[in-house]
Amino acid sequence: QLQLVESGGGLVQPGGSLRLSCAASGFTLDYYAIGWFRQALGKEREGVSCISSSGGSTNYAASVKGRFTISRDNAKNTVYLQMNSLKPEDTAVYYCAAGPWATLTPGDYDYWGQGTQVTVSS
Repeated sequence: QLQLVESGGGLVQPGGSLRLSCAASGFTLDYYAIGWFRQALGKEREGVSCISSSGGSTNYAASVKGRFTISRDNAKNTVYLQMNSLKPEDTAVYYCAAGPWATLTPGDYDYWGQGTQVTVSS
């Protein structure tokens, strides 16, 4: 069974940091691009960051550039999203997804995790 599982979410104060993990089971991530997406309450799902299968290409939404870093460890079948300088507007459910191309468009991805809640509040 192909599955992606996100972890690492939680409650953090503004200015704090979190590292999200996206672990795959039932398949290897080596051949897939991975995207991180988020969906705040009442809003559409938006692309946050993506990384190519090799890890050689990354992209970020303008709202997170310079604060978030995506990386992957294919040996551990896991992709990470390091989030620094978090703001209240970063509050959302964060999802990872696997697909053939590294884009910030949700429709380009085939497999999705269940999401992890990130709340930034004092």
